[in-house]
This record gives sequence, structure tokens and C-alpha cells, in this order.
Amino acid sequence: MITIFRSQDLERAGRRAGVALAVAATIAVLSPTASFAFSAEAQQMCSGDAFRLCSAEIPNIPRITACMVKNRSQLSSGCRVVLDRDLAAQRRAAAE
Repeated sequence: MITIFRSQDLERAGRRAGVALAVAATIAVLSPTASFAFSAEAQQMCSGDAFRLCSAEIPNIPRITACMVKNRSQLSSGCRVVLDRDLAAQRRAAAE
């Protein structure tokens, strides 16, 4: 059976794929790794900022982190607080 897709169906499928990709990218961007382990709070508070300011760096976590630090003045206040706290904790752990 041959199915003919209408443009509306294709647009809807494209939007769904875009949303799925955005969710997957958010998880990949802010997922904990050995060297860049951010708290669940940082993931929640900074997802929007990561997409807004650093989407070109997704999914490279070190580059996203560098981008977020570089654009610190443009981060939302909640993201700035948890990002600073998590980065300070990582520095302390690395120094030990």
C-alpha cells in the first residue's frame, strides 16, 4: 500500500522530531560525566540557557561548559548560582 503524506503531516512529524531531538540534546548536554558532573538542579535550571546561548556546542559537554562560563553574565540567575556552585565543587574535588 502506498501512502501519500500531506504537507501538514510532514510538518507535524518534523515538529515531533524536533521536540524529540531537543529533549535528547538536553539530556546529552547536561548529563553527568566523570569530568563534568552537574547536579540535577543545574540540569533543570540551565537547560534553557544552554539552548539559548550555547546550542551550537551541543552535544560537546566541555564546550557547552566553556560557553556557559563565557556567557555567565547572560545566564538566568538560578542557573548562574547552581553553575557556580557545581563548578566550585568540581574544582575542590580536582584539587584533592
